[in-house]
Amino acid sequence: MSTVMTRPGRLAAAGQWMQRHGSAIRGIQWVVVTVYALLILVPAVMPLPDDSAHLWNNLTLAAQFVFWGIWWPFVLLSMVMLGRVWCGVLCPEGALAEFASKHGRGKAIPHWMRWGGWPFVAFGITTIYGQMVSVYQYPKAVLLVLGGSTLAAIVIGLLYGREKRVWCKYLCPVNGVFSLLARLAPFHYKVDEDAWRRSYKNGEHGHRVIPINCAPLVPLRNMKGASDCHMCGRCSGHRDAIALTWRAPSSEVVQLGDKQANVWDTALILYGLLGIAIGAFHWTASRWFVDLKMFFATWLVEHDITWPLDTNAPWFLFTHYPEQNDVFSWLDGTMVIGYILATALVYGTALLVLMTGATRMLGRFSAVRLHHLTQGLIPIAGAGVFLGLSATTLSLLRAEHVPLWWASDLRIAILAIANLWSAWLAWLVTRRYSERFVQRGLTMLWFAAALAVVDSAWWLMFWGWASK
Repeated sequence: MSTVMTRPGRLAAAGQWMQRHGSAIRGIQWVVVTVYALLILVPAVMPLPDDSAHLWNNLTLAAQFVFWGIWWPFVLLSMVMLGRVWCGVLCPEGALAEFASKHGRGKAIPHWMRWGGWPFVAFGITTIYGQMVSVYQYPKAVLLVLGGSTLAAIVIGLLYGREKRVWCKYLCPVNGVFSLLARLAPFHYKVDEDAWRRSYKNGEHGHRVIPINCAPLVPLRNMKGASDCHMCGRCSGHRDAIALTWRAPSSEVVQLGDKQANVWDTALILYGLLGIAIGAFHWTASRWFVDLKMFFATWLVEHDITWPLDTNAPWFLFTHYPEQNDVFSWLDGTMVIGYILATALVYGTALLVLMTGATRMLGRFSAVRLHHLTQGLIPIAGAGVFLGLSATTLSLLRAEHVPLWWASDLRIAILAIANLWSAWLAWLVTRRYSERFVQRGLTMLWFAAALAVVDSAWWLMFWGWASK
């Protein structure tokens, strides 16, 4: 008998508690579903807030603050601190997808859905479209983007799998991001392979093993790390071989990164989190965006081409709220898309070149080593998205005249910690490929240049453009 079950530590005991109280966890999920539904449905049918509205007396503003000021920034933070507990315990989409799958048609998962690029593509499309309709500002846009995603999760659940979260596994727009960030979590459900094998021998002698329904479709026997696990606790104690266990936060990236890493993870880090996301946060503060828009508008007028300046696009395509004096022309909307894509291309390619140079310092170029080393950028990538989302938090607090003298120092501290964490991960990864200090040092120079490129994006947003 494995000591996993006979002498559980406090953390393993917490996992066992989750396993025993699965029904309570499912109840919590339905409470979150109810709150989520109220927050996306009710504000969408209410009038937009006027100048006298406040967070404490207007549901629309309150919902905006909850979603973009608290909910999403701290969901990202929870991935780093707790793993994907949000996915397994609280996520309304996951709960609805699994419920729908329980009562759906149970069809086999199609081959096209298993394509590895969906996390990157879904993240990119959702992020860009959210900016086109101003999802951070308007409740109808929230209903369209988040509600549309939830509806898609339900439809996929009704069609495919049986009591599974097929949407979460393959098509969820943030699945890839959550998978990357969860690799930094300080604990995970660890599989004791020796105990698993012993359980088969016990099974031959009449010991019945109750099967586990792993909703996110993780192969439990071969589960490594926390990137795919939803931390729901259902498998805790299974075959006396699975237990919630502490680990070094660097272990998954360093020890498993060469096996887990692939071209789509690298694309999501470099062109997604450090490209598309930066562009989505940048354009509202960018002086370059304004200058470019004025240049194109002037050129169009001079050439008697005026239709791109029309503001007749529907609200579900481009932002259209005349009563708020917030209307996108066709030029505005096209510029937003173009700016985000151009930012992703410039930052992503610059980082790819630098990471390729860093990889080359360790010897002959290897794609596996490139993908592995790029995972060292996960902390700075996650910190950037957190800072970008928290800008909405601070904007809403600033409108309520909350003192924000601490915000700049906190941003600097977050970036400093993220830079150091990324550099430390990269240093440990280099040790997997070389023991020579000079080689590793040269690699770190290239990696430090990549960190400087990322930092430049946030300097521009929070200090460079803001000071002009």
